[in-house]
Amino acid sequence: MAMNQSIIFVAAAAALSLVGVIGVFLHVGGILDLLFALLASLAAVMVVLFYKYGYIFVPLITQQTRTVLLPDAGYEVQPSQDVITKKSDGGYAASIFLAIRIYESASEKSMEQNLAYNEYFERAISNLKFVAKISYLLYVEDVSDKKRIIESRRADAQVRLAQEKDKPEPDVLKLDRYEREVSKWDNELNKLIKGVKPMGAIAYAMCTGTGITKESAIATARNQANELKAVLTNALNVEIEPLSGSEMLKTFEWEKMIPAAGQEAEEVVV
Repeated sequence: MAMNQSIIFVAAAAALSLVGVIGVFLHVGGILDLLFALLASLAAVMVVLFYKYGYIFVPLITQQTRTVLLPDAGYEVQPSQDVITKKSDGGYAASIFLAIRIYESASEKSMEQNLAYNEYFERAISNLKFVAKISYLLYVEDVSDKKRIIESRRADAQVRLAQEKDKPEPDVLKLDRYEREVSKWDNELNKLIKGVKPMGAIAYAMCTGTGITKESAIATARNQANELKAVLTNALNVEIEPLSGSEMLKTFEWEKMIPAAGQEAEEVVV
């Protein structure tokens, strides 16, 4: 277990206080005595604050350096805000989270199509040389609010598709993605009209790289994430995007406790 980050700050403040006390006893004279006395006093106050209220002050300090420490666990969110690291016995470990945006439903495919889909997935995954985790959050959606949400998202997708088509040289990949997105919302709306109870699914992937140094672990994790993105995109016909900031922290939290409501999950990765 990594040392609690608050204890580290307490120890640092105590060391500063000790330096101040030693300086006062040395009695070097002049303004230095006053400075040492102030250092000892301020550091003593910091010891108390970090010891009693470390859970408040430690995040405030670390956020200013854009390195977020997760107390009591030894995890750090790096300045890039898209990778979480931890010191391990043999070096460092770094994890990256990827959002998986699914535009096709298994219920809309034939049995043969689903079997082929599963076969492609198994073949693709079997080529990976590292451990990867794919997680699904499943829930029944609120019918009363679902139609409005679908119509709004379909309209947004239609606007993006129209804007891309109007460009002198439209991006073929973006056109394909936007068309699939519009098709997805059309299918969802048709199912609602037919009275089918909507089921929600949130998917994300996680990979972890290791290394002797923090930088090497992060580099390994990024390489794994790129490979995993390519494999899943081709095998599952989905869109993969790296998660960062608060979205990444939420999925990291889901490794311990999932959200109680589907809407909370949708707000993060949809």
